[in-house]
Amino acid sequence: QVQLVESGGGLVQSGGSLRLSCAASGRTFSNYAMGWFRQAPGKEREFVAVITRSVGTTRYADSVKGRFTISRDNGKNTVYLQMNSLKPEDTAVYYCAAYRSSTIYTMSTYSDQYEYWGQGTQVTVSS
Repeated sequence: QVQLVESGGGLVQSGGSLRLSCAASGRTFSNYAMGWFRQAPGKEREFVAVITRSVGTTRYADSVKGRFTISRDNGKNTVYLQMNSLKPEDTAVYYCAAYRSSTIYTMSTYSDQYEYWGQGTQVTVSS
């Protein structure tokens, strides 16, 4: 079992920044690729960003590329999502998730491949 707890959400004006954190406990954090997903009201959950378990390779949704940065600190069992130049369309509940990857290079953008999920943190961007 891996327990994930997100924090750092809130209300911010358009153009502002937020940094989300996701603290993991339980099994070996460095065995898992970590992803961020989001779900806006009335919409399906969508992929935001992912980082491999140790080499730090990343991938982003086109809608956030150049504005969001995912990172991780395996010593602190934490993954981060730095969000800059926020837009009202970024408003959603943001979830972190863990994917037990078979290699240090493996990652996934598909939510159904992630085994463990946090409870989510609300991000609201006002115009």
